[in-house]
Amino acid sequence: MSSQIDPDGVNSFVNNCYPELGSRCVEIGSDFAVAEYDLSGIARRPGGYISGPDQFRLADGALWFLTFHAIGRYEEMSVTSELSIRYLRPALGERLFARAQLQGHTRRSVVGSVSLWCDSNKEKIVSVGQGTYSLPVA
Repeated sequence: MSSQIDPDGVNSFVNNCYPELGSRCVEIGSDFAVAEYDLSGIARRPGGYISGPDQFRLADGALWFLTFHAIGRYEEMSVTSELSIRYLRPALGERLFARAQLQGHTRRSVVGSVSLWCDSNKEKIVSVGQGTYSLPVA
């Protein structure tokens, strides 16, 4: 069933159940998901920096998208059980991206790591995180 999970489906699902999320899926595969955060209307820190909470929000969204493919279905009630993030350098740019990579999953949880970058500079990571999503009892 996970072959039916694609960016358009993810974005449609999220827009129906959580339109305030502010991020969208741009790519998804068997063990990864890439998300972009809508920075329009987002207040920047002095110097034009993208805030830590905005980076955290995108990291969480990318992990949620990853969860859909890992479990093979869209699941509204998969929830963050833990997420940590480390900020490596100031986030400056017009677009913020996150790539969540699957580390493992069981029938009750999905674990992944996330790398974030600005614009098209994938080599200049601005923050990294790791988190776990808990799944509802089937």
